[in-house]
Amino acid sequence: MLDLDEDRGLALVPWRSSTLYVVLACSLMGVMGVSLVSPALPDLRSVFGVSDARIGLVITAYTLPGVVVTPFVGLVADRFGRRRVVIPLLFLFAVAGTGVAFARTFTEVVALRLLQGVGASALVTLAVTLIGDVYDGRRRDAVMGLNGSTVGTGAAFYPLLGGVLAGIRWNAPFLFFGVGALVGLLALVALTEPTRTPATDVRTYLARLRTVAVLPRALAIFAALFAAFFIFYGAVLTVLPLLLSDAFGLGAGRIGATLAAVAAASAAVSSQYGRLAEWRSPPELVALGFVAYGVGLLAVRLSPSPLAVGASLLVFGVGFGVVMPSVDTAVVTLVDDDLRAGVMGMRTSVLRLGQTLGPVGFTATAGVAFDSPLRGYRVLLLAAGVAAALAGTGIYLSLRR
Repeated sequence: MLDLDEDRGLALVPWRSSTLYVVLACSLMGVMGVSLVSPALPDLRSVFGVSDARIGLVITAYTLPGVVVTPFVGLVADRFGRRRVVIPLLFLFAVAGTGVAFARTFTEVVALRLLQGVGASALVTLAVTLIGDVYDGRRRDAVMGLNGSTVGTGAAFYPLLGGVLAGIRWNAPFLFFGVGALVGLLALVALTEPTRTPATDVRTYLARLRTVAVLPRALAIFAALFAAFFIFYGAVLTVLPLLLSDAFGLGAGRIGATLAAVAAASAAVSSQYGRLAEWRSPPELVALGFVAYGVGLLAVRLSPSPLAVGASLLVFGVGFGVVMPSVDTAVVTLVDDDLRAGVMGMRTSVLRLGQTLGPVGFTATAGVAFDSPLRGYRVLLLAAGVAAALAGTGIYLSLRR
């Protein structure tokens, strides 16, 4: 067990653990699929001659498989082991993602993104599951914070990289997905199977998962996840690049640099999650995160320049950096280790549902309910900001009573 007098924060991280680096690499792959491509969305419209509503399918096709596939991946990982699942997923992610670079039609792009989404469906899920398997107590909180910070750093870097690559050619960001194969080789060599409690038979296993899924605490976690990713993927990663292109005339490189503000702030905050967890409970931190979400989106809507948009996204990123480690900590401590991957699978299924419906929901509503998509984007940013801020404030006040 961990010495309670040991230094806090990153000093608790087991830097010599090979599992740690596989976990971090899997998480980096898991967040690459959207943030690397998002700055290229305006260019893809002209390359394939599609509308704003259809271009959202580049993201939706990628996130949709996770809604259906992830719970089954969790079941397989609980019964047969983490290694047997994570390594094939990494190679599928790499091959299908790279294949998009050679697509000749938009239909091929969507089909390959669906396959890539299957590969990506449980990478972050299994990374967090491994954290729960291998570490406990304050060390688990420290590794969870490091993982969140790593995800945030990657998500900050990928839009920059994606913008630069898309400035060279539209398909260059997709070629970069080949790095997933290198991570698969790393996992093959370095990842050892954690010691786990043997899983029960399938019928009993599923019955136990159903019992957990309807717990009030679990329902609250899933609702927060859905809302967080519906807003993030719809308003920030889909609508905002189109808005920055159409309203400010930004190219892919500058769009990527602007979006990177979210992940930069998220990485900084997540790295301190071990300290934050001693200050407020996970539910309180989630509520405060949604307040930051709302304030950030309202500031984005009122921003007169791209620079001001980037500054506003820093506030949004603070919210994301608080919400995700808090939710993941709540999930991994919800059940015993023989159900952990299954519950994480449900968590990711809900998360993917938010990622899937957000882009289509925002772009379709803007196109149908308003006289121009640009006006619709502005109104929807305002509405999402108000809703997130009010919800977060109300929940936090109720928890503090």
